[in-house]
Amino acid sequence: MDHVQRAHFPHHQLQQQPQIIIRALDVGALEPDGADAVRGLGARPKTLPPKYFYDAQGSRLFDRITTLPEYYLTRTEQLILADCARRLGGLVGPADLIELGAGSARKTRLVIDALMAQAALKAPLLYVPIDVSEAALEEAAAGLVAAFPRLVVSALVATYETGLAALPPRLAPRRLMMFLGSTIGNLDPAESEAFFAGVARALEPGDALLLGFDLVKTPGVIEAAYNDAQGVTAAFNLNMLRHLNRRFDGDFDLGRFQHRAFFNAEASQIEMHLASAGAQFVRLRKLGFATRFEAGETIRTEISRKFRFGDMAAAVERHGFALAERWRDDQQWFAVALFRRV
Repeated sequence: MDHVQRAHFPHHQLQQQPQIIIRALDVGALEPDGADAVRGLGARPKTLPPKYFYDAQGSRLFDRITTLPEYYLTRTEQLILADCARRLGGLVGPADLIELGAGSARKTRLVIDALMAQAALKAPLLYVPIDVSEAALEEAAAGLVAAFPRLVVSALVATYETGLAALPPRLAPRRLMMFLGSTIGNLDPAESEAFFAGVARALEPGDALLLGFDLVKTPGVIEAAYNDAQGVTAAFNLNMLRHLNRRFDGDFDLGRFQHRAFFNAEASQIEMHLASAGAQFVRLRKLGFATRFEAGETIRTEISRKFRFGDMAAAVERHGFALAERWRDDQQWFAVALFRRV
């Protein structure tokens, strides 16, 4: 994309003209590439981190998932945001927008509209999306800049932790950090605590966090969202193995693994697994790693926790935030909450 400029442009150029800067952050100093895959596949039970879902094909498949009739999460959250965006803009005021796990950024447009209404006439709005998929960031940034000529995009190809530690300088007096899609549910309780601690370090008093999260409801509704009739979620899950094959010269046979998703009531979470159809060995040659699967043995690829509102509010408030406003849909299936850093 010829309008995408790379990281060697100094940040002060952002204030001269609307443009896109994409920085791919080097996380190799923290952990060698693939070390988390080796650790997870070598454990009992086997796991893989959800970041391996999101190569270009995985991002496209997830976009399809968000439009499926069974997948209530995206459309419910979008309806909530459409209803509350004007109120949100008034509560936050002029602010830079930081989005974690930006993806296609469809819901982001509602928030950008609200913040643009608060900005001074002709003032730029700085948007900082953080995502592990560079392809998704490029596509989303191009569409947003075309729709919002005053938007300045400084994108970070990074994990949340790395991105939060490398935010660009502020243009506005405040920051609004956005974490939507109930992605917080993909973190276990310990990871969630560490995540909120990192967000608190990245924000200053007066800054805000906008959080979307899925609420506890009838298990059948939840399970259907992860076992769609068209099989798109199954393809998304299996694509993780294709991604590992390409990235690490692996020999996963996708035909010998099956998608499974079920609700774990005790942990209040959906679990997605890939189950081995038989005993087999799998290698990741670039990592010098091999592992054996027994028949029926699974890799847990994702959890998606479901929350009670009071529990989530308490978890955020423990890290120096105060609840400023809450919104829910009519069925009480999903919540969006605004927290202020104190």
